Amino acid sequence: MSGDAGLWCDRLVRGLGRHEFDLYALSRTRRQEDQGWLPLPPHVSRVRTAPLWTADEDGGTYGRRARRRFAESYGELVGVLCAGPAADGTEGAGDPNSAGDSNGTGGPVGAGGSRAVPDSLTDRFGNALRGLAELARDEGGLAGALRSDTAVRALERACRTPGSLGTAREARVPDLLAVAAHLERALRPLSLDWYGDDGLGAADLCHATAGGPAALAGLLAGHFSGVPLLVTEYGVQLRAHYLAAGPDAAAPAVRALLAAFHGRLAAEVYRRAAIITPANAHARRWQERCGADRARIRTVHPGMEAARFTEVGEAPDRADPDTLVWVGRIEPAKDLVSLLHAFAEVRRAEPKARLRVVGAPAGPDGAAYLGHCRALAAQLFPDEAEGVHAVGDNPVSFEEIGGPEAPTLADAYASGAVVVLSSVVEGFPVGLVEAMFCGRATVSTDVGAVVEAIGGTGLVVPPRNPRALAEACVALLRDPERRERLGAAARARALELFTVEQNIAAFHSIYLEIVSHCPVRRVVLDQAGEPLPFAVPAEAHVPGRWTGPTARVTHRTVPGWATATAMKPGPVRATPLTATEGAL
Repeated sequence: MSGDAGLWCDRLVRGLGRHEFDLYALSRTRRQEDQGWLPLPPHVSRVRTAPLWTADEDGGTYGRRARRRFAESYGELVGVLCAGPAADGTEGAGDPNSAGDSNGTGGPVGAGGSRAVPDSLTDRFGNALRGLAELARDEGGLAGALRSDTAVRALERACRTPGSLGTAREARVPDLLAVAAHLERALRPLSLDWYGDDGLGAADLCHATAGGPAALAGLLAGHFSGVPLLVTEYGVQLRAHYLAAGPDAAAPAVRALLAAFHGRLAAEVYRRAAIITPANAHARRWQERCGADRARIRTVHPGMEAARFTEVGEAPDRADPDTLVWVGRIEPAKDLVSLLHAFAEVRRAEPKARLRVVGAPAGPDGAAYLGHCRALAAQLFPDEAEGVHAVGDNPVSFEEIGGPEAPTLADAYASGAVVVLSSVVEGFPVGLVEAMFCGRATVSTDVGAVVEAIGGTGLVVPPRNPRALAEACVALLRDPERRERLGAAARARALELFTVEQNIAAFHSIYLEIVSHCPVRRVVLDQAGEPLPFAVPAEAHVPGRWTGPTARVTHRTVPGWATATAMKPGPVRATPLTATEGAL
């Protein structure tokens, strides 16, 4: 995995040293594989990988019966995607405001069971997925079939069926090919050989660190072996798909069909999971709207390393009382344009105020946006000089971590009296929590999980409102005692809720809860081939060295997909499956 999610997975595995992990990794690109492996702790015993950036060219040749099975299962799958909203009396799963099938909100279930409503679209979608998985297991894979003309023709028939989605009926041949290619890539985990007794089938718990296609491996471990599934989402995959699939990304028919696929898949993952752990209330609301049962949701805040901010947090007087600091990745969603306009009003009220923008551009779009922001700053704030013989200076500076003014991240936060967040789109505000660890007062926009993170320890204003942002900044710049109170409260809140230690303790408790409520039933045979009574004693699922080595956790990385933790019979064994971001 990459980014903050990758750091979280690494800290989780290293923190749960009483479990033995196996890692299962799906690589998204060749570049990811070429980057090599991080040093692994001793309780990681095995790593298995599968590349998702390339398909198996040898898809195999199906016989007549196998071709018929594929046509039935795949036809059912795409038929659900093309079905209109009224087909099962629920809202469309492809609608961002849809709650998914109403059956998805039933009581707690294990990894393979659920309360089913006959013929609902969600049940039909799940049955089709499992039918394809069983075919892949019996025939050695689906690669050739998913790329075949049969798949495209089945998709076309579903789109042309009376009562299908209006946008689906308008799909042309290029649209059908694009959707079929996306489905082929998304369904590649169905063809993996990870689900036997020598793989995920031997686990006690699969922990998927993302939802959507990344959780398919956990779904199949539950289907084939009854392994319970834990799903953690620090960024809701369905929401990420909606944000990425803008009006310019693809044709309307393609966007509608792919939104339906990801919506139905999210609903299936949520209702099959034993427990779902969102990172914040913002993600939780998305999961509930997609059919997740509230009784099975446990909010677990991200665990962040607080030690590197200790020195700054314990010395709040290091800050320049006239400086505002913004820290993060520079991209349009961060709305630095509004921040610069707000700072223009701040300067009119507080002429000594300065603004430090610390961060690197996020890709080509970020680089272009940074250039635009620099030009705007030069226009709004012409270089100023104290006298006719002095060199002019701009009150806005653009810097990167590692430079002379901000050698470390902690130094960047330490340089300002107030830390500002101006985003219009935000998930969990990592930078804001880092500022809280540093004991800094904050001004932020009300987006994502910002309010949940800061509680009452900072000022919150509406997004895209430069005047409100400026007024909040001026209020804190003029009141040092208030800044100190808010900073101290923010640091105490961050140390209580957002440390690595609390995150690890929460997941350790959840692992034991799932294993105790959803134990995997396995038959162990003796030398004569007869079932062996009491082969798995109750103490096997209690932490400690009661019956042998401690718990074993298998960790699988899947780019853009979710992770899973599995626990084997005998001494507790947990296997986390991890995934890198943005695979689909």
